[in-house]
Amino acid sequence: MIDNPVLLVVDDDLGVLKVLERDLRGQYGGRFRILRSQSGEQALDILERIELRSESLALIVADQRMPKMTGLELLERSSTFFPQAKRVLLTAYTDTEAAIRAINETKLDYYLLKPWEPPEDKLYPVLDDLIDDWLASYRPLFKGIRIISCRWSQSLHRIKDFLARNHLPYQWLDIEQDIDAQHLIDASHLIAPQLPLVILSNGTVLQDPTNLEIAEKAGLKTQADESFYDLIIVGAGPTGLAAAVYGASEGLHTLLIDKEAPGGQAGTSSRIENYLGFPKGVTGAELARRAIAQAKRFGVEFLTSQEVTNICTEGRYKIVFMSDGSYLYCHSVVLATGVSYRTLTVPGADQLDGLGIYYGAAMTEAFSCTGQDVYILGGANSAGQAALCLAKYARQVTILLRGDSLSKRMSQYLIDQINLTEKIALRPHSQIVEVKGERSLESLLVKDLYTEATEAVPAQALFVFIGATPRTEWLEDVVARNEEGYVLTGPCLPTSKTAIRDGYFDREPYLLETDLPGVFAAGDVRANSVKRVASAVGEGSIVVQFIHRYLEKG
Repeated sequence: MIDNPVLLVVDDDLGVLKVLERDLRGQYGGRFRILRSQSGEQALDILERIELRSESLALIVADQRMPKMTGLELLERSSTFFPQAKRVLLTAYTDTEAAIRAINETKLDYYLLKPWEPPEDKLYPVLDDLIDDWLASYRPLFKGIRIISCRWSQSLHRIKDFLARNHLPYQWLDIEQDIDAQHLIDASHLIAPQLPLVILSNGTVLQDPTNLEIAEKAGLKTQADESFYDLIIVGAGPTGLAAAVYGASEGLHTLLIDKEAPGGQAGTSSRIENYLGFPKGVTGAELARRAIAQAKRFGVEFLTSQEVTNICTEGRYKIVFMSDGSYLYCHSVVLATGVSYRTLTVPGADQLDGLGIYYGAAMTEAFSCTGQDVYILGGANSAGQAALCLAKYARQVTILLRGDSLSKRMSQYLIDQINLTEKIALRPHSQIVEVKGERSLESLLVKDLYTEATEAVPAQALFVFIGATPRTEWLEDVVARNEEGYVLTGPCLPTSKTAIRDGYFDREPYLLETDLPGVFAAGDVRANSVKRVASAVGEGSIVVQFIHRYLEKG
C-alpha cells in the first residue's frame, strides 16, 4: 500500500494553524495527508517520523515569526529530510524583504502574505502550481522493510535471506555508499547503532535483530492460536506444505511450524523446470508462495521462526516443545524438516560464511554478483540451476567439479542449457583446499586432483552445493534414525518386536510412520527417500492417509 504524500503546515498561532489546516484539508485532503505543528522543533520530529516510515513530503508551509526557530530556519533544515519538497513561507507584510531574499539565496519556493482570504484566489492557485510541479517528478518511495548495513555483514545476509524467503519486500541501503542511509540513522536518534538496522514500514527500528524479532515485529505469526491440534507438521518445505494442504482439506485441524521460512531448500531454487504442470518452469519461491496460499485457503495455521526442540507422548497425545519454552498438544506429528546443505570445511570458510561464501542458491545475493567472478562448488541439479541464474549477472561463472563431467548427478536438460551459456565454464577434477579474504572472499586455492597442483584464483563469491545432511540431532531420543541421521519409517524400521516401541500392539508401523506411534516422517528427512521436489510433494500428500488410519484405528 502507498500512503498519500504529506502536506505539513506549521504555525505557533493555533487559530491561524487551524484555519490553514482546514483550507488545505478541504482542497487537498482526498489526495494528501494534512499534518500540522505548532513549533519548528515539533515539525522536525514529524519530518523524522515521516522519513522513518518511508512516506513522502510534498509541501511544507511555515510561519516566519515563530519563537526559538523561524520559518526560514525550519524550511532550510527540512531540506535535509526531503530536498524535493516544496517550501512556502507565511509572512506579514514587514517580512517580505527577507522572504524575497530567501527565494534568491535558499530553497524557498514561494511566500504568502497573511491573511490569504479568500483561499480560492490567494492560496489554492499558488499551491496548485507548486504541487503540480512536485508531482511531475514524484516517484513513490519504497514501502516496506529497509535494511541499513555495509555489504559485508554476516547478519545482513541472514536478514536478507530471511525476508526474501518469507516474501517480505525489503530495500537494502549501503551505509558506505547511500546518503539516505545516514539520514535514516540520524532520524532514529541512536547513539551507537548496531548494524544492521532494520526499519519497518511503521518506523520501528531494530538493531541487529534475530529472525524471531523481525518476524514478531513484521507481523509474521510466531505463536499458536490454540493449544491442541489434530496434526502438527514440523518443516514447511514442499513435503510439509503438501501435508498441510491435504491434511487441512480433509478436515484435520493443522498447524505448520518452520524455524526459517516456507519452501525449504526448494524455495531457494532459481528455476525448477521438470516439475509436472509447469512447462516453462517455476521458481522455488513462486512454488512455495502458491502452496502457502493454497494451504491458508484450507485453514492451515502457520508459525514462522519457531524451532521444535522435542516431542514426547502423554497417553495417545503428542506434546511438541519449542525453543521459546512453549508447548502444544496434538494427535499426530509429521516430521518434514528436510535436509540442510553441508558446509565447507577448509581453512577460512567459517570466517567468510555470508561474506562471499553462500550455501545453496542464495538468490538474494545474485544481483550483488553483477560483473564479478563467481564460483559454484558442486555438480547436482541445484548447482546447475544456480549457475544459470548467476550467469545473468556475473562476468564469469565457473563450476568446480570433483569428477570429470556433470552427467553423473545433473539432469540432461540443465547440462544442455549450461553448454549453451558462454558465461559458464566447467573446471573438472577440482577441489577447494582454502579460501582467503580479509573483509570478504577474495580468492580460492584450487587443487587439481590429477596433477596435485594448486592454483589461487580470484573470486568474489562462492556458492556451495556439496550434499546435504538431515540435522536431526534433536530427534536422538525421540525416534529411530540411521547412522547418517535420517529418520527410519515403516519397512526400514528394525523388525524385532523389542525394537518397536510400546503402542503398536497388534499392528506394524504404517509406511511413513516412525517407531513412535502417531509420529510420521516424509520427504528428504526420511531414510531412503528420493531427493526430488515431486517425490517430496508426493510423500507429503500420501502421509495424510496413514494419519487418518492412525486416528481411526490406533
